[in-house]
Parts: sequence; C-alpha cells; structure tokens
Amino acid sequence: MEIPLLIVTFGLATLLQYGVQKLFIFYRRFDDFNHRSSHKTLATRTGGIGIFLSVLSVSLYYYFQGIELFDYSLFIPLGIMFIIGVYDDLYNADFKLKFLLQIIVAKILIDQGYIISNYHGLFGLYDVPWLLAQASTVFVFLVVVNAINFIDGIDGLAITEIIKIIIIVEFFSQGPTSLAPIGLLTIGAILPLYYFNFKKKRKVFLGDGGSMLLGSLIAIYIFHVLGNEFLQNPGYKINKTLFSIITLVYPLTDLLRIFYLRIKQGKSPFEADQNHIHHIINKRTQSGVLTTLLISGLNILIIVFVFFVLLTNTF
Repeated sequence: MEIPLLIVTFGLATLLQYGVQKLFIFYRRFDDFNHRSSHKTLATRTGGIGIFLSVLSVSLYYYFQGIELFDYSLFIPLGIMFIIGVYDDLYNADFKLKFLLQIIVAKILIDQGYIISNYHGLFGLYDVPWLLAQASTVFVFLVVVNAINFIDGIDGLAITEIIKIIIIVEFFSQGPTSLAPIGLLTIGAILPLYYFNFKKKRKVFLGDGGSMLLGSLIAIYIFHVLGNEFLQNPGYKINKTLFSIITLVYPLTDLLRIFYLRIKQGKSPFEADQNHIHHIINKRTQSGVLTTLLISGLNILIIVFVFFVLLTNTF
C-alpha cells in the first residue's frame, strides 16, 4: 500500500498546489517583498494549503472506506495549527495570540495521550509528576513548532528537514510507527513543493500555514518517540531524549542562536530578521538550492557521525 499511497498523494498535491496558487494569484494574494525577503519574483504562501488538503483528502477517502490508517483525531490539533498559520500568512497575526493558541493545541495533544511523562534519564529523572509532564510537553511543543517555523526562510530547507526527521524516526523504529501512514502521506504531499519552491517565476512558499502544520506533526513524532509505544530497533538503541535532540539538531541550534542574538540586542525573540544561519550562508552562496544542499548535507553528516559515536560506545 505504501508506494501507491505515496504516488496518489504526490499527484493530488501537485494538482492542488497548482490550483490553489492560481486562485491566490487571481485574488492577488501575493507574498510581499520586504527587507527580509529572499526572493524577487511573484510568489504565494500556499504550500501548506496544498499539503494539508492533500493529506486530508486521502485520509478522508480511507476514513469513509472504514480503514483507519492512523489516529484521525490528530487532524484536530493539526487543523487548528494549520488555520492559525494560514491566518498569519494573510493577516500577520500577533505573536502573543499565536503563542497562546499553540499552548491550547499542546494541551489538546496532552489530552489525546501525547505527553512527555518520562525524561529517560535527563537531569537524572525518569518518570515525572503529572504537572511537570504537562508543562514539559507544552514547552517542547512550543520549541519544536517555532524551531521549524524559524528555518522556513529559503527554498526547500524546511521541507527537507521535515522529510529527514520522519525518515530518521521510522528508520530507528523496530517497525513502522503508528504515525508512519500520516508521515508517508505528508512526504508525498511535500515532494511536489520542491518544484514549486525552486521555480524561477510564480514560486510557491510553504508559508506559516505549512510550517506550523509540519512543525506540529514533528512535535507529535517527538512525543511518540519519548513515549512507551516507540520501540527502537535492537541494533540502533540510543537514549530516547538524546535521540530526539540529535534528530532536531539544526532547527534547535538555529532557534537557540537567534534567541540569544535578539535578546542580547534588546529585541523580542520573535522579532523577524535575517540573522538566521540559512540567511548568512545564502548571502555568500547567492543560491537557495546550494544553501539548502550545504545545510542539509552538513546536518545529515553531523547526525550520522553523532549516531555512529553513540552506537559504537553503547550509550
């Protein structure tokens, strides 16, 4: 089922990306040029819409066939985050409002059973009290979602990171996780975006709708990894907390770095600028493709090296 599912989602996503962009162009809803823009051509922030509609459409087909590919209730938190992001793309929502809604969505996930109740030895802690577990889950959700949002600044980078994280988690799992079907659907829906991202004219960007949607999915993956249901492949066992951090090493590094710089300069941590790692590299390369390849390639090499060191030393 995996390959046909991937192909169908890919085809549907391609059509939807094209159609949704046409609609936005007709209503003249373009991505504005400003001091932070890395593009100088007409573009729309509709990538997330195409991804969400593709995954939802395929899931609804299987739902009405009585086939449960995954826990369809996940569309509640994912849908809310998607709507928040699309609203932000269209009307530039206040970051305080987005922050509050993200906390609410994190609480919804907690009530659905996605909670970090075990630190797996971090700070010498294992099982933790319920209140601390909820606070930790909210904190991690906010960090992951905003980390993914922060790296969505040049063509192809964020979507490459999403695909990489999903593949790593599934590779280290003893078998396909319960999230594997939605992960596969998401990858199938993301792939057409490479073409629309790297076009010379009429580009399609992921947008906040896409980055918040995908960031939320990755947060759910991390919660699953840190839970009891996730069983690692016996040949690739690594401390779960350390595994989660390494898997997210680039987004977390960029988030911590940019927060430090902005606070040091007396700015809000959420005040947008062009001081991200990808912006700095892109200014030197003058190529979004090359920048994405450099960052993604180096990121993968670091992750492989760290995993190799940990596995060979049986941590």
